Amino acid sequence: MHYDYVPINLRGPLRWPEGKRVALIITVNLETWDLIKDTDKPYYAGGPAILPDVLPGDTPDFPNYTWREYGQRVGAFRLFDMFDEEGVKPSCTINAVTALRRRPMLDAALQRGCEILAHNYEQGELLTNFAKDPERERDIIARSLQVYEQAVGRKARGWLSSSLRGTLNTADILAEHGLLFYCDLMNDDQPYLISTPHGPIVSTPYTNEINDFTLLTRRNHTTDEFRDILIEELNELYREGEHSGRIMNIGLHPHVSGRAYRIRALREFIRHAKSLPGVWWATREQVAESYLQQHATHMPSSKTV
Repeated sequence: MHYDYVPINLRGPLRWPEGKRVALIITVNLETWDLIKDTDKPYYAGGPAILPDVLPGDTPDFPNYTWREYGQRVGAFRLFDMFDEEGVKPSCTINAVTALRRRPMLDAALQRGCEILAHNYEQGELLTNFAKDPERERDIIARSLQVYEQAVGRKARGWLSSSLRGTLNTADILAEHGLLFYCDLMNDDQPYLISTPHGPIVSTPYTNEINDFTLLTRRNHTTDEFRDILIEELNELYREGEHSGRIMNIGLHPHVSGRAYRIRALREFIRHAKSLPGVWWATREQVAESYLQQHATHMPSSKTV
């Protein structure tokens, strides 16, 4: 895997369809993890845990497990109802086991016509555990994509690794499977091209910064502060996007932002975003395809960097 270092000030203008300034993507992670793991080491899928004393994987950790399970039982559907009321569609990620064990979440996304991204097999099985065993990683990805195709009814176009823990081999394995875009890298406000031995794949960056885990659980921002941070981020990207298009991704987890006392932040942010005519309510697939159409003129030769 390789990508060029091209600072944003050395790129040509990126133009979104119809002169839009910001491609806004709200990502809801529909994740599923095991209650029991065959390990005596501390285990918690996708952290941070709500209680700090994480138990060994072979011991049920009901406070942490059921805290997250709230999102599968309640929070995801509260979010979907709110998106329906506001007339927007999120982009959704699914672990393969979400389709196998928690199918109503996937069905809710499919019924609404949401974009669906592949998101590993099980949330706690990180690809980095197999960084030195590419055949094991290849098997996990292949099994995940097979379940995706059976459950969604089409081949996956994009991938986000559990906890964003990809390896040096991940992008190449995905390109070998014909995927269009890859989301683990969080280093830009625009798409860019990743080179692999099996051809290029588009990086459509996810975010650990504009993310409910980071803002609400790790940094303990209030509901109002969460809303204000989202609005501030969009306003600045919108200003910059007049000259060259930007991406704003918001990472959500149903057990965090799907709580009753937090849903208002997203509702009020969405209403603000809808008031801006230059916001493009895009899917990652649309963003990747639009970028590829412009790549030759947007990115200079690496010799100029």
